[in-house]
Amino acid sequence: MPDDASVTAPRARLAERVRHALESGDLSAIRDLLDPGARWGAPEGPNDSDCRNRDQIAAWWGRAQAAGMRAVVTELVVGAHALLVGLDVTRPPAAGGDGSTEERWQVLTVREDRITDIRGYEDRAVAAERAGLPPGQDGLV
Repeated sequence: MPDDASVTAPRARLAERVRHALESGDLSAIRDLLDPGARWGAPEGPNDSDCRNRDQIAAWWGRAQAAGMRAVVTELVVGAHALLVGLDVTRPPAAGGDGSTEERWQVLTVREDRITDIRGYEDRAVAAERAGLPPGQDGLV
């Protein structure tokens, strides 16, 4: 069984790559982080509106960017099997919003050095629990 350090160091590097990709909006970098069969959707997923592979996820990001949507990483916590990502998301009218910024959290399930699943949450505590984090663990990697 690997020790915590042998698991945590690669996840911390992956977390930095995630931060860079999300904050830069680099679609190639986002796509490169994803497992070919990665899925993205609502917490209760899977459902018909989910993205079902990395190409669909990258295409969604591209459409969101083109509509002016922006996300700033506010928190990134490395868990045993997932990353918890806190985001301030701004949706302009072209992206179906009113230009205000909303807090959102994503749980990125990780296998080796790839993201296999992304689920979005409006509540940090629920997202942290789903990411397998102990209550009260927070931090910015």
